[in-house]
Amino acid sequence: MAVELKVPSMGESIKEVQIGEWLKKEGDWVNKDENVLIVESEKSNAEIPAPSAGILTKILSKPGEMVLVDAVVAQIDPNGKAPAGGAPAKAAPAAAPPAPATKAAAAPVKNDGAGASAPIVMPAAARELSDRGLTAGQVTATGPGGRILVGDVIQHTAPAAATALQPLAAAGGPRQEEAVPMSMMRRTIARRLVEAQSTAALLTTFNEIDMTNVMALRSEFKDGFLTKHGVKLGFMSFFVKAAVEALKLIPAVNAEIRGNEIIYHNYYDIGVAVGGGKGLVVPIIRNAETLGFAEVEKTIENFGKRAKDNLIKPEELQGGTFTISNGGIYGSLLSTPIVNPPQSGILGLHAIQERPMAINGQVVIRSMMYVALTYDHRLVDGREGVTFLKRIKECMENPSRILLEV
Repeated sequence: MAVELKVPSMGESIKEVQIGEWLKKEGDWVNKDENVLIVESEKSNAEIPAPSAGILTKILSKPGEMVLVDAVVAQIDPNGKAPAGGAPAKAAPAAAPPAPATKAAAAPVKNDGAGASAPIVMPAAARELSDRGLTAGQVTATGPGGRILVGDVIQHTAPAAATALQPLAAAGGPRQEEAVPMSMMRRTIARRLVEAQSTAALLTTFNEIDMTNVMALRSEFKDGFLTKHGVKLGFMSFFVKAAVEALKLIPAVNAEIRGNEIIYHNYYDIGVAVGGGKGLVVPIIRNAETLGFAEVEKTIENFGKRAKDNLIKPEELQGGTFTISNGGIYGSLLSTPIVNPPQSGILGLHAIQERPMAINGQVVIRSMMYVALTYDHRLVDGREGVTFLKRIKECMENPSRILLEV
């Protein structure tokens, strides 16, 4: 009798998930508790292990499909014959790609003669490869599970086309579209961003910070910090600690609105936005006020590594009283971040640039950063918002304030 592989419960609020990547294909042998499937909820990804050893006889749900919790997504035959020698069969990278539309487009999907399987090529990308006379091995894949997308092919050829100053393709040339299911995480991000702008009265105020002193302090102690703590000293730990000081000064930014009540938090759970394999996630640094610089840096480093592999746990994304988003690592010079409901504030960091500044009647070159605070004007007045950002500026320009709490 076949054993059913079901979607497990992933929390009381989660009723459905999206099928992500199948780590095995039909006909493969699976060991008990070996991960067979990755599913994505609105909060995080989860790996589903096999409840029994056997042959994966039937896959019932395709990647991108939405299924309810406790739904049967595959069947395993526990009486199937194990591979010779008892070694498990090699896991498939993902479900097989759809067949290309034309014979010419099929060429890139085949092996390149080296004996190893070529990457999975999406149909539109396969046609584009064929049209441009390329093989899959020449293109860097950026799609889920190592898939090659049409954009990857275009990006590969774009530099050469620009160098040769080729004219634009004539009207009626190749024009493809590719429909990809929106991930659960992207759906959640979209819903929450719309919710924030439709329910809160958002206002953004700006300031600029002279990062010269922090950069000098970091440069002086970074080697010793790394040797002692085993983690690099970055700027985020300074901003997290500065944010705690500013939140203590302006408690409303650390509060939230529930109905007709204002809930003031006497703890400081700081969300730090990090880029993950499926998109931006905001794990929470709990009780940041109790942590030292090394503990903050270790926590952020751990979040960053696990986010790339979609291993952030749902409970690590829940709660939070304030958020810091660093668009500067991507080169952003100025932006207006959107609050993460039900929080009332978010601090946006940006790229550090050397700029001429007037200091004591002299024009000097300083390392400057624009910062932005978006806050819920229903709860935080303009004076409080400006004062909060000014406190961040004071702490960063004179880091000893953070340690002395003055």
